[in-house]
Amino acid sequence: MIQMETILKKIPHRPPFLFIDSIIEVTQEKAVCERTIRSDEPQFEGHYPGNPIMPGVLLCESVFQTGAIYLSSKLEAEGIDTSKVTPVLSRITEAKFKQMIKPGDTITIEAEYKEKLSKFHFMKGKVFKAGKVVMTLECALAMVEQTEDV
Repeated sequence: MIQMETILKKIPHRPPFLFIDSIIEVTQEKAVCERTIRSDEPQFEGHYPGNPIMPGVLLCESVFQTGAIYLSSKLEAEGIDTSKVTPVLSRITEAKFKQMIKPGDTITIEAEYKEKLSKFHFMKGKVFKAGKVVMTLECALAMVEQTEDV
């Protein structure tokens, strides 16, 4: 299991907008990460007081971040300097939510590579809790070169 230091090197996301605790594996086809949902996270102050539920959009974000870790590893293997690119979400489709995620739950996040068209990398994502699928989606990410502000 790969910890926070490596995550921070692979993607530009930082707390409080980092939704991955560890990288389980990165293969040629996919990345698998893990996260334990904590009750002190700021989104639970308003979503919902007394009945905290992890917002679906943040579960989607955990898939995007896992996909960005996969793409960072893939590009590094191709000799590309990933410190000069930023992962940008360009499409999300087919998002389906099957269970609620609450504080104390540990989720496993999977992002599987499908194909590349132009600069867009198409992926399929899943979130699991206790081995059962709780969310699925399809998305596209672009690795955008950073530009200098003038």
